[in-house]
Amino acid sequence: MKQFRQGDVLIERIEALPGNLKDYKRDNGRIILAYGEVTGHAHAIDEETAKSFVNEAGELFIEVDEPAEIVHEEHATIPLPTGVYRITHQREYTPQEIRRVAD
Repeated sequence: MKQFRQGDVLIERIEALPGNLKDYKRDNGRIILAYGEVTGHAHAIDEETAKSFVNEAGELFIEVDEPAEIVHEEHATIPLPTGVYRITHQREYTPQEIRRVAD
């Protein structure tokens, strides 16, 4: 299994898309994997050929038919080979709660 990480976003290559998915809406032509909580910057894919889907639990999946890039204003660009990916937002434990990692 191939994995990539950009800040608090984990990108895992999977064998195939699961069932019961809905199209995930683009924002100004980009697929947003996550917004930064402080700066408003975004982890995003800008390639038009990439497709995005979400399941009922809110998990995001990406299908890349041509090589793409994951970009963010404060992180190095990640080249993403063709394939199918599951996007996970990293979480952290504190005694008060389990919360999303702030990027």
